[in-house]
Amino acid sequence: MQSKGAIKVLAIVLALVCLYQLSFTLITRNVENKARDFSKGDEKKEKAYLDSMSSKGVYNLGIKDYTYMECKEREINLGLDLKGGMNVTMEVSVVDLIKSMANHSTDPTFVKALARAEEMQKNSQDNFVTLFGRAFKEADPNAKLAAVFNTVDLQNKITFNSTNDEVIKIIDEEAKSAISRSYNILRTRIDKFGVTQPNIQQLDNGRILIELPGVKEPDRVRKLLQGTAKLEFWETYNFGDVVNNLVSINKKLGAEAGLKKNGQATLPGDSSAVASNDTTATKDSTLANDTSKKNDLLGQMGKDTAKTDTSKQKTFEEYSKENPLFSSLIPADYQVQTQDQKKIVDESPVLGYALVKDTSKVNTFLSRADIAAMLPKNFRALWTVKPRQKDSQVLELIGIKVSSRNGEAPLDGKVITDAGKDVAQFKSSYEVSMAMNVEGAQIWKRLTKDNIGRSIAIVLDDAVYSFPTVQGEIAGGRSSITGNFDVKEADDLANLLKAGKLPAPARIIEEAVVGPSLGKEAIQNGLLSFVVALLIVLLYMIFYYNNAGVVADIAMFVNIFFIMGVLASLGAVLTLPGIAGIVLIIGLSVDANILIFERIREELREGKGIKLAVSDGYKHALSSIIDSNVTTLLLGIILYTFGSGPVQGFATTLIIGILCSLFSAIFISRLIFEWMLEKNKPIRFWNNFSKDAFKNININFVGRRKTYYILSSIIIVGGIISIVTKGWDYGVDFEGGRTYVVQFEKPVETNDLRTALTAPLGHAPDVKTFGTNNRYKITTTSHINENGEVADSKVAEEIYTGSKGFFSNNISIEDFKSKQIISSQKVGPTIADDVRQSAVFSILFGCALMFFYILIRFRKWQYGLGATIALLHDVLVVLSFYSIFNGILPFSLEINQDFIAAVLTVMGYSMTDTVVVFDRIREYLGIHPNMDHKTVINNALNATLSRTINTSLTIFFVLLAIFIFGGDVIRGFSFALLIGIVIGTYSSICIATPIVVDLDKKKEK
Repeated sequence: MQSKGAIKVLAIVLALVCLYQLSFTLITRNVENKARDFSKGDEKKEKAYLDSMSSKGVYNLGIKDYTYMECKEREINLGLDLKGGMNVTMEVSVVDLIKSMANHSTDPTFVKALARAEEMQKNSQDNFVTLFGRAFKEADPNAKLAAVFNTVDLQNKITFNSTNDEVIKIIDEEAKSAISRSYNILRTRIDKFGVTQPNIQQLDNGRILIELPGVKEPDRVRKLLQGTAKLEFWETYNFGDVVNNLVSINKKLGAEAGLKKNGQATLPGDSSAVASNDTTATKDSTLANDTSKKNDLLGQMGKDTAKTDTSKQKTFEEYSKENPLFSSLIPADYQVQTQDQKKIVDESPVLGYALVKDTSKVNTFLSRADIAAMLPKNFRALWTVKPRQKDSQVLELIGIKVSSRNGEAPLDGKVITDAGKDVAQFKSSYEVSMAMNVEGAQIWKRLTKDNIGRSIAIVLDDAVYSFPTVQGEIAGGRSSITGNFDVKEADDLANLLKAGKLPAPARIIEEAVVGPSLGKEAIQNGLLSFVVALLIVLLYMIFYYNNAGVVADIAMFVNIFFIMGVLASLGAVLTLPGIAGIVLIIGLSVDANILIFERIREELREGKGIKLAVSDGYKHALSSIIDSNVTTLLLGIILYTFGSGPVQGFATTLIIGILCSLFSAIFISRLIFEWMLEKNKPIRFWNNFSKDAFKNININFVGRRKTYYILSSIIIVGGIISIVTKGWDYGVDFEGGRTYVVQFEKPVETNDLRTALTAPLGHAPDVKTFGTNNRYKITTTSHINENGEVADSKVAEEIYTGSKGFFSNNISIEDFKSKQIISSQKVGPTIADDVRQSAVFSILFGCALMFFYILIRFRKWQYGLGATIALLHDVLVVLSFYSIFNGILPFSLEINQDFIAAVLTVMGYSMTDTVVVFDRIREYLGIHPNMDHKTVINNALNATLSRTINTSLTIFFVLLAIFIFGGDVIRGFSFALLIGIVIGTYSSICIATPIVVDLDKKKEK
């Protein structure tokens, strides 16, 4: 083998990288196990333990000491179906945005066009703005959009002379800007949840995908995500205004603990905090925002609270009891030593500093009625949105002054007409400029005049983003905020200011909630199926191929190790379909070894020595291995491109697995054989049972092709009749609707449950048993065209009303939602339409791609068309079986995204098998060009039969393990794969090749 040294180096480097990436998962699991042991089932204690470890070094590699949070960010991400949590797809309401841009115009053409565009969107892939432009033209070809959109806010962009195309272009730009701003706002809101490894992505179609693993309050999440962004400008209290109040509160809390007060509080140990405020000189209508660095308190506070020395820890505990407030909130004047420093601190709105994990404790203190009475009546405390320093965990507490009688901010975001970043005066940084409407300019002028020398806080969703100091009265409604911003910071603040004018709410159009119990069950089922499948493959390879099978098993273990390492390196999410993908890869990875071993066996039968047989076997099998894996890889890419959620998780694992299995089968196993040959170790590729297996088989596949055509036609025609008369069972992701998996105390009759739910829901829902006999899947279209958390809550309440009679105790609605609904899914009509179209397109595109690949690879259109017809045959047969057996088999056979993933996987396997067969036919025709083509083709088919049956049996038993042990979540998915593997094996030999024979019009000699 050439380049043996380079391959060894590459394998070692890849192994070390994978080991490094996987080590973080082992470290976090160890910390979490300790947290569980410490808490003894108390979730609050467990969370507190992990919070305390978040900033501590738990993994030292010599180069760097990684904290628990840093390790957590690098571990293998588990999907929501394994971990539990919430997955939502949000869409900015462009309809509301357009209405607002038109100042809620009542123009009949405008109103009619909006209604028509909403109707068109249900069955179109075009964006809403394009559909609106088309609908407006249909409503009145002579109407001008400029007449509707020439408002005060848009007067600088749209004039009465603007064409309809120009107006549509501006609306489209505003819509894209609104989506971008919504993305930034949602990302900030998600940070407040304290969720580990959240995922938020801005999708190509203008939607926003959010994954929140581990969340247990979906109602709260819906409310926070769908709430309209609230941008406000507040006057502030300075530290000097309320410092005495804070000291009094601290003393009162200490007195409650029955401890003696010792005057001004100080922290034990050597900690430091340098106070700062936002006061830098500016000119005229300029706000200043100081970005001077302060020491990160996280390190100091972490040291004090985490020392292993018992006496020092006791000292801190005593201090905490004496100073309940100041042990969590370090006052801003801490370490102040000079009068100048004191003056700066006293004039700053920063009241103190606290670790993120301690903010809730401070909030609890300040929210008490008796404590609030000790502060000014119009006082309010808000935290900064994020730490000043990147690696810090310290937030600042800002004193807000509520000066209006109604408790509202003196100025809010709706007055902002524009905002953007500009290069600062000295061009070393950026500043943010903003413009206001006439009303806002007047309020801003008064507000800045009254607060010269004081700070004004810019607040979004009750989090302080900035608190610049006013240097002078600002007239005209135009001003700038300086603060040594970099490009990203300036962009973020500009987007924040513009968000205040965002009238379009972000709504959840697709949602999936998985309870932690269901996630734990999925992990157990997935691991069990994985172990069983692994054992089946290991034993089968050794049983059939003797000690060469051991080499294949070693290569397979290396392959799995590489797959997991690459998943961790890329930050990919491992889902339940992803585990199914790994299990399937176990089967597919041995296919390459089987191809190689069968060729080596042929070489040995011809009398070649073991060394030459191994070399020629690898050489002759390489073409088939590359072709078969490339086709599967292409279909994996299609799955990833057009799929979403679980389908993408499956595709990611499949793509990574194919690449890793190629490397392991071709190079790792070859290196082992080379080593065995060098050491004169015996290598055996058969035993007494398998030595002559499939040797004398001579089936006339080509001659019986009409029989195969008739058999396939009967199945497909029967399927078509079933589809027409019976139809399919569509999942919610194809039709739209809501699905709830509800667990009852004991089994109930599905008809009784359906009847009980009909009245509150307004229609008869679909009710099926899901897994255990006391768990039911309820699907309804109730309120599906309504948006917002109100509609979501209504449906949950309706399900509760109809099903509460089946519980022995009077269960409350809160307990029903949190404990009995173990998972839920919502898919809006527009999402369902997109899923249907992308499913059909992905299958057709996959067939077309396979045709062109075969055409290019084999240079005969007959091969490409034969393979494509075989693919369509496989799809139709699987669809037929799903219709025929729906309602007969005791598990769900829904047509959903998972089913499409299964169909595409079947297409990949079928194409793999077909390519191997075609490759052998091409080889035999090249060797025997003058023989009868049908005879040559039959000989080629029989020669590949051992490989085909061995691979098919291996993968079949692997899939059977997934089907039996993988759980109900993927049972329908694995059933489609089981059917597909059988049909794909059959079609590659009995359909694809005979069609090539019939299509070849050449006269045979």
